[in-house]
Amino acid sequence: MLSPNPYPGKLIVVEGIDGSGKSTQINLLFKWFQRHGKSVYFSEWNSSDLVKGTTRLGKDEKAFTPTTFSLLQATDFSDRWENHIQPMLKAGVIVLADRYAFTAFARDVARGVDRLWVRNLYSFAPQPDLVLYFRVPVNIAVDRITSGRAKLKYYEAGMDLGLSENRITSFRLFQQRIISEYDDMVDEFGFVVIDGADKVQKQQKLVRQLVRKTLSGWEGLPNPLLPVRKPRPPRKAESQEITPNETGGES
Repeated sequence: MLSPNPYPGKLIVVEGIDGSGKSTQINLLFKWFQRHGKSVYFSEWNSSDLVKGTTRLGKDEKAFTPTTFSLLQATDFSDRWENHIQPMLKAGVIVLADRYAFTAFARDVARGVDRLWVRNLYSFAPQPDLVLYFRVPVNIAVDRITSGRAKLKYYEAGMDLGLSENRITSFRLFQQRIISEYDDMVDEFGFVVIDGADKVQKQQKLVRQLVRKTLSGWEGLPNPLLPVRKPRPPRKAESQEITPNETGGES
């Protein structure tokens, strides 16, 4: 297990294979937080400017081994962690992450990298306050992905593993390996499993219920872009002992 989150902010993570619907759900959650005046920050996998050029070049040249790919992804994550995610958590912000260290635990091991070695790479990262794992049958995920784009990318399809010469077949086999790794992590890291095949609205309703439970009793950092709500003056019938901090505001 990773160590508990020691920061005043809250870390909420979504995980799942490509085509699981997790990105749709976290985007809806992000907008929901904004509407409710919460300070929220969004981070996604493989988005660090530090290694973006190297990653693109390596993929274009098909130069990655499973280990070098793993190290580069870990570098991407550590850069985002140190310069973005951790400072936000220290400030008391809600951080929403579309993929976290668990993506490396699933993908890298599915590529044959040693399980303990990968976990040690990310040992600095704390356990999120909530991990939502969107579990979906691989055939549904494949249909969603292939219907939305003309061609699967080389590493996305797991073509580097030599599973099949057909990209869609390779993608399906690779994703099934990743699902097996995710399923093994459910108990280890306390994932909350969401049915990724359910309707979007039903999933989002459940996601919000789980998030409300996770944030119950937690105040966090107010959104500085929203006007401060002044407490209403107490009515005559109210006790004069009530302080301004105990009136008004959102629960």
